[in-house]
Formats: sequence, C-alpha cells, structure tokens
Amino acid sequence: MISVADLLVDNRIPGNYYATDAYVRSDLEMGLLENRRGDRLLALPETLIQAIYSGLEKETGQASRLVLRNCGRWWGKNFYVRFREELTEYYGTSLADMPMVEFLQCLKSCWITYGWGKIDLDQTHHHRGFLIIKTWNSPFARLAPKGDRPVCHLEAGVLGAFFSQLTGKDLSCVQTTCESLGADCNRFILGLTKRVEPIEAMVESRLDHDTILQKLCA
Repeated sequence: MISVADLLVDNRIPGNYYATDAYVRSDLEMGLLENRRGDRLLALPETLIQAIYSGLEKETGQASRLVLRNCGRWWGKNFYVRFREELTEYYGTSLADMPMVEFLQCLKSCWITYGWGKIDLDQTHHHRGFLIIKTWNSPFARLAPKGDRPVCHLEAGVLGAFFSQLTGKDLSCVQTTCESLGADCNRFILGLTKRVEPIEAMVESRLDHDTILQKLCA
C-alpha cells in the first residue's frame, strides 16, 4: 500500500513502465525510434528476419541453430541489463526486492511492447528445478523456414541468458513445442544447463512436451 509519507516525498505514482504508447517514441522526420529514457530502439522488418534465417541456413547448415542460440544469449544479456536498469530507476527498487507479481507483469508488458508476442511463466515444476515458459504469436516462429523441429533458437538463447543473469546461475533453455509446427504455443523448459541437456535429444526423437517433462522429473 502507498503511504501518505511516500506521496509527500514523491507525488508520482508509478504506472505500467512498458505501456506501448508511453514506452516507444518516434521521430518520423529523423526516422528514429527511442524508448522513454531516450535509448535507441531498432525495428526489425520481417524481410530482414527471413533473410537472417535463410542466410544462416545457406552458410552454416544445421549449425545455424547454434549460431542463433548464441546470438540470443548475447541479446539476452543486454536485454537483462536494460530491463534491470529501467525498472530499478523507475520503481526505485531492485529486481530482487520487487514483488513477483509486479516483476511478471513488467516482463509480460515488455515482451508485448518489444513486438515479441506474449509470454507467460508456468512454475508448476519449479520444485523439480524447471521453469516452463510459454510464448504466443512469436515473429521468430512465424517467419522461420518450415521444418520438422522447433525453430525459436534465438528466443531460447534470450531466455536462457536473461534468467541466468537474473538468478546468477548457469541456466539454459530448450524449446519443446513450436507454433511453426502447429502447436498452440511455443513451450520452453528452463533449468540448470546440465539438467536440460538431454532435452535436445528427446526433441530430436520427437517426444512430446509432457513426455519430456515426465522423463526429466522421474
């Protein structure tokens, strides 16, 4: 609850920092996009994302998965730094001290505003050491070449790095279902790197998400 004393010191009640109409600012004459702090934002056209996929596939073949994942991890580290700085500055509290409900709401709003679709965290298996992350309407799934395996390697890298920075642990993220394959959403399993390593082989063997979880938690 907000106290009267707090209002006397600061008459501003923080709202949704990542509200799209407040967070993204554009200068049409200069062709620039900025966030509300004045940091530059980059818009990725669909044709560029498609070209990245096709270019990597042509130049690196199956190694394109690893390249995208590593790029995602680099992106995720920088994303975490900006996310932490923005929320700490705006709400006046560290991420560690922020209520979980507020943290999740900020992450969900940020994901939407960045144009990455929707995201949700399923903590059903947290006591087993795993976090299930779900995303919907992912541009990375929609624009990737059609295949027979999950394609959101960039997102998996982003999520693995983001939560590694957040927790201070070596975490990795592996995708088990994908919208590009007709799934209702993209599902990722996040956990300690050594514990999620077997998931890659299970996905290659075309085991479904629930079966993979059962094997991991057995």
